[in-house]
Amino acid sequence: MTPSKPTKAAKANRFAMSDHTPSLVESFRSVHVPINATFLRRFFAFLGPGFLVSVGYMDPGNWATSLAGGSEFGYTLLAAVLVSSIMAILLQALCARFAIATSQDLAQACRNEYSKPVSFVLWILAELAIIATDLAEVIGTAIGLQLLFGISLIWGVAITAFDVFLILWLQTRGFRYLEAFIVAMILIIAGCFVGQLILSQPSMAGIISGFMPSPEIVTDQRMLYLALGILGATVMPHNLYLHTGIVQTRAYDRDEKGKKDAIKMATLDSTVALGLALLVNTSILILAAAAFYDSGYGIVEDLTDAHALLAPLLGAEIAPVLFAIALLASGLASAVTATMAGQIVMEGFLRIRLPLYARRLITRGMAIIPAVAMIFMFGEKGATQLLVLSQVVLSLQLPFAIVPLIMFSMDKKKMGAFRAPSWMLIMGVAIAILVIALNPKLLFDFAAIT
Repeated sequence: MTPSKPTKAAKANRFAMSDHTPSLVESFRSVHVPINATFLRRFFAFLGPGFLVSVGYMDPGNWATSLAGGSEFGYTLLAAVLVSSIMAILLQALCARFAIATSQDLAQACRNEYSKPVSFVLWILAELAIIATDLAEVIGTAIGLQLLFGISLIWGVAITAFDVFLILWLQTRGFRYLEAFIVAMILIIAGCFVGQLILSQPSMAGIISGFMPSPEIVTDQRMLYLALGILGATVMPHNLYLHTGIVQTRAYDRDEKGKKDAIKMATLDSTVALGLALLVNTSILILAAAAFYDSGYGIVEDLTDAHALLAPLLGAEIAPVLFAIALLASGLASAVTATMAGQIVMEGFLRIRLPLYARRLITRGMAIIPAVAMIFMFGEKGATQLLVLSQVVLSLQLPFAIVPLIMFSMDKKKMGAFRAPSWMLIMGVAIAILVIALNPKLLFDFAAIT
């Protein structure tokens, strides 16, 4: 008897998910957490998701704003990097707490809580944020390939489409292999910047004073614009969805004691990882301040220009090579996390599960098209302009991820015994108000400057 062909409904069901299916189901609870083990063993089992999240805080989109800030205003905007990082640490701690307490990611919670129209709008905005993130990664990776191997930007952008094979291979190896790859990329980035900082010999007095907030940051329009750009490049909306999904890869006990321990370990994981991201971000700005501002060269916003100037200004041929390697590592690592965030968002909001390669090609295709168009029309300057624009888009999308997270975190019914302390919730509300209040200012300044 010849088997019947699958119906259209059956084909559709291959990609449909039930209400109870977790996102990233192939990795859900796949990492064993020892119960009666030492603190270090339990912490090591949880170590990983925070580093995947931290990649978004040091992706190529951060570089343009930090280079511009350091080259134009020296060490002054280090305070903006510090404040943004503290905000990120608190928001990611709330993400981990919410996911462990409710066993949901943020996308699933939004779909379950809000009406279909509201949920649909939030999904569109989340997808736009992921595309904006991926756009920065496309451009950053393409520039890294150009600087290291002399590949044209157009071909570099095209090559970025093939990173899907790297992601597929990593996921077939297991979630811990994927985390190990990300940690390796972060260590490469950090190592490259340590080398460049040693060569640049920055002013320690300038660094210390830079961490002290200056009234100029608010009163100077250009400085405030760059400070907001740093905020948009540091606290990224897709990371809130990502963290609430990947923290559930840990197979911890689901009783009250197990969840409390999991919250503690996951919070420590993200805090340590984002502390490392803070060091990388400050290193980019300090390098720009030491190499360009202290030397009197002036404003440098273009990544290619920065690469070309490092050798003559620092007197070492290795400096631009380290810069290019770090940029390429940043783009590759960010590609992995953006794809996972896309999976979590689509599966959570729509309950549709696409093959990984399809999900990746959709996101990357939406990023490659504007990148190629801008490079054709405006050359390398167009790529840099698009990089800065992507960070503005991310800043505008941020409230639509922060507000639901804060509202869910404050809900006693949802959070139960795991509701965050009042001081955390108050700070979370303050961050949400600050981001919402500053967005109109960001739009006005962006329109005035462009």
